[in-house]
Amino acid sequence: MNTAAPAPTPTPRALAWCLHLLVIGLLALTAGRAVADGRSHAGSIVAAAAACAAVYAAGPLLPRVRRSRPAAAWWLAAVGGAWLVLLALSPEGVWVAFPLYFLQLHLLPRRAGLAAVTITAAAAVAGFAAHQHSFGPAMAIGPALGAAVAVAVVWGYQTLYRESEQRRQLIGELTTTRADLAEAQHTAGVLAERERLAREIHDTLAQGLSSIQLLLRAAERALPGRPDDAARHVDAARQAAVDNLAEARRFVAALTPPALEGTTLVGALERLCATTSARHRLTVRFHLTGHPVPLPTAHEVALLRIAQSALANTVRHAHATTAEATLGYLGDHITLDIADNGHGFDPEQLPAPDPESGGFGLAAMRARMNALDGTLTIESAPGRGTALAARLPLAPPATTETDPEARP
Repeated sequence: MNTAAPAPTPTPRALAWCLHLLVIGLLALTAGRAVADGRSHAGSIVAAAAACAAVYAAGPLLPRVRRSRPAAAWWLAAVGGAWLVLLALSPEGVWVAFPLYFLQLHLLPRRAGLAAVTITAAAAVAGFAAHQHSFGPAMAIGPALGAAVAVAVVWGYQTLYRESEQRRQLIGELTTTRADLAEAQHTAGVLAERERLAREIHDTLAQGLSSIQLLLRAAERALPGRPDDAARHVDAARQAAVDNLAEARRFVAALTPPALEGTTLVGALERLCATTSARHRLTVRFHLTGHPVPLPTAHEVALLRIAQSALANTVRHAHATTAEATLGYLGDHITLDIADNGHGFDPEQLPAPDPESGGFGLAAMRARMNALDGTLTIESAPGRGTALAARLPLAPPATTETDPEARP
């Protein structure tokens, strides 16, 4: 009987490279700070950072680390030992703890990974306190809550991966048993579903992780002088991770988005605007015109997704300070208008849609509208902000299938 531990869950190559760059960047920053500050033992810090980078770089080059948990554990122990030496020499070494959390949770079994993260967080707090010659609760907030965010993100991803694999296996079995009846049609449906899941999950996780990163950076800047502000930023990051995980779970199960559960489209859009304003340096105001009427779930999902994507693009690209979201019930149709005071762009100069880039994109928004016999228009110019208008008929089109996200 084979008792070998299972291999770690595979991760997208882009995420792996981002983690590699984060580790190397933090090590370089630690060494650079030591040299720039003219510390007496700057040479030792640079040597320790280089040794840690060399040990870390050896991991991706060893195939057994990616396929065997015991080999990964030995490599992590070597990386951790090199990091402890660096932490003993420089307080900036505490920064490297955050990517180490992700490595430990990804490469080790669940219990061992959690234990390793706990030990790493404790070492980070103790090391930083030793350098400061004092200890306060603020020193423990960053490492502890950073570890909590890492646990939520990695365990959430692993859960999504397992559920996706189970769904893939079920789809494969169903395809086999029904191949003689409708093989070509079923295969096309499976591919479309997998494309939808890949796009939705990737975009949600990417946006959530980007928001978490911004909030944690703000928390780091607030420490140790403003622990209350740091705690608020970290709490917002934790809530973003929780919300993002809930959205991703719903995508895998093809259920109605959590934002629409137990509320109306108006309530979901109000909450989206309030959440965006609270988490980012952007004031989003919501307006309602007309009298709300019940809508097909597919219409609500499409309008909510367009609002989420439009505001996410405003946060990331527009450099805007205010945005206005208006939902209008106008007789035989419903409209959603989102306008900002950002830098704007030339709609004619947009690059062609690229599925590999992971962006939701204007093309995907138009596809949602076209599927429901609606329209989407964009008005923008460099330096003049952007205005997006989505328009849907209140009566669902007779030939349009229900949005797969709206299935009960």
